[in-house]
Amino acid sequence: MEKQDVRIITLPAMRVASFYAFSPSPELEVMDKAVKWAKSNSLWQEPPGLRVFGFNNPDPTPGSPNYGYEFWLTLNPDMQPGSEINVKDFSGGKYAVLLCDVTGDPWDIIPSAWQKLVKWLETSHYTHGNHQWLEEHLSRSDSIEQGFVLDLYLPISE
Repeated sequence: MEKQDVRIITLPAMRVASFYAFSPSPELEVMDKAVKWAKSNSLWQEPPGLRVFGFNNPDPTPGSPNYGYEFWLTLNPDMQPGSEINVKDFSGGKYAVLLCDVTGDPWDIIPSAWQKLVKWLETSHYTHGNHQWLEEHLSRSDSIEQGFVLDLYLPISE
């Protein structure tokens, strides 16, 4: 991986609506929930208007087909999403970020890109940070078969 492929970004603090699923394919389930809610509230729009983040929660474990995935949609400070929506405040942090164009099998492409980013960290002057790993969903496709684009956020510190 070229050094210029990785960008160093400080992600600001954010207020987010959180959605969650736990199953053999939680990404698709939770995305469906979040997109339906965002569209029904006229929030589903292309970046930079709405930022969409996701992450494993918990990670897959050997011997179990199930794992969790959490999806965050950024909220304006004054927005009141309703009592049925879990709202969280994320403190932000410093990240090494890698663009991941998913045209093909996402279950191969995304883990491979994460491995490249972790390998980059091993040869950099940064250390692994303790804040949340994130995947920012940069495209607004209705189907993963159409392909999509992510920014992978690896937490770092100096």
